[in-house]
Amino acid sequence: MTYRFAAGIASLLLLVSPCHAVDLKRPEVQAFIKSMAKEHDYDRAKLREILGEAEMKRSIIDQISKPAEKTLTWAEYRPIFMTRERINAGAVFWEDNREALEDIGTRTGVPIEILVGIIGVETYFGRITGGHRVLDALATLAFYYPPRQTFFRSELEQFLLLVREENMQATAAFGSYAGAMGRPQFMPSSYRAYAVDSTGDGKRDIWNNWKDVAGSIANYFNAHGWKSGEEVTTRATIGSLWSGPLPENVLRPEETVSSLSRKGVMFATSLSNDSASQLLTLAGADGDEHWVGFHNFFVITRYNHSVMYALAVYQLGQEIALKVDSSVP
Repeated sequence: MTYRFAAGIASLLLLVSPCHAVDLKRPEVQAFIKSMAKEHDYDRAKLREILGEAEMKRSIIDQISKPAEKTLTWAEYRPIFMTRERINAGAVFWEDNREALEDIGTRTGVPIEILVGIIGVETYFGRITGGHRVLDALATLAFYYPPRQTFFRSELEQFLLLVREENMQATAAFGSYAGAMGRPQFMPSSYRAYAVDSTGDGKRDIWNNWKDVAGSIANYFNAHGWKSGEEVTTRATIGSLWSGPLPENVLRPEETVSSLSRKGVMFATSLSNDSASQLLTLAGADGDEHWVGFHNFFVITRYNHSVMYALAVYQLGQEIALKVDSSVP
């Protein structure tokens, strides 16, 4: 039996096991430690200590293999978030944090309904932030999930740098099965790049401080090109001028308001004719739904690369805003 074949069998056995300590002798783990030490002057003994506490978890691989955005239709996905309970919880959250949300919205130009929509979809307003240790999630996916190992090794690198910078305990941070952290579910690279201290207390606390959470989300959107005051999306219908098959949904606008109109897509907007636009089609409960996404819609997809996700954020935020407005005397 060759070494390569034996190593392959060993990897499969580890994947079958529900939980297993990360093997520090694996060549890829040793290479990772060497790279961290060379590129970032990271203490090798400290790295081995941290990674020695990481666990490979089969449940993490099972979850990332079946994300809801890729396995559900819009008719199945939308009801997860558009519930009376979540909308009511969002309205309460808005009222409880009105001063902080209004301050962030005014200073950044990102509407409160978008901030609240993100928080509501991501963590149900802080109720569901994930029960996995971030270290376990990232180590499992970095070393035992070949389809996306490059991405997750990069995120593990960012997490370890974050641990050093923020003087964090590596095993104390909890998040999603993919390693997303805190109330806004930032990946480590996003935390390092976009998390902000909105309260001026010297900390970027995305676990406990709602103003830091809202400010960090708004900073993320602004960094990715959010245009203050512009529309996000609108419902559309397909007119008689349309010919040929409908385009597949994409994560960037490839048309303009005028080009879609000329092709027979009917929709209302105050945006200029040359504004970036894209026809989107989703399988709704009553058949196909057609929407036109504008620039800001696709900024939302930068947060999570899914058209359904962006539409859920938008619709949830709108419903919460209506609920809040209806409760104001």
